[in-house]
Amino acid sequence: MALPQLKEEEIYTYADLLKWDEDVRAELHDGAFVMMPPPTTKHQGIITELVYQLHGYSKGKKCKVFAAPLGVRLFPKMDRSDDTVFEPDIVVVCDIEKLDERGCNGAPDLAIEIISPSSVKYDRVYKFRKYQKAGVMEYWIVDPETNTVQVCILENDRYLVSVYDECDKVPVSVLEGCEIDLSDVFGVY
Repeated sequence: MALPQLKEEEIYTYADLLKWDEDVRAELHDGAFVMMPPPTTKHQGIITELVYQLHGYSKGKKCKVFAAPLGVRLFPKMDRSDDTVFEPDIVVVCDIEKLDERGCNGAPDLAIEIISPSSVKYDRVYKFRKYQKAGVMEYWIVDPETNTVQVCILENDRYLVSVYDECDKVPVSVLEGCEIDLSDVFGVY
């Protein structure tokens, strides 16, 4: 994997990301290059079960489910100068016009992040604010340590937050009638 020559003071854009090898897993946070470390086995198990349940529900419907890596340009610019590109663990996109061969251009309907010790601040504060500002209708923060899910639903440009635990079934507001059984999600490992 060829890593780009990075300079700490440099501001990077989506155009820069396109020049790097596909194997480079990174995000751009306001122009800062942020490497994505390999996830834990539990992290991957949670993603697999969530995708399984979401995909099973959405199969044959207009919304599409994607697992990382899939680039999400929350505020896409025609000249590819956007400086914020995320790779959520899971996204659901109902407006397929937002999809191209590289990812999602604009706010997905649902973004799910599974937190790890190195990503807690980014996921709970930085990404929370960015997703809210971009108009992501539903944002889930999954905590494998506490077996909880913080569900953020956008209402009047602000997130309303509910917390669910491993005994709950969580309604997915962007997929009418869909419920995720957290006992299966957290029962993986």
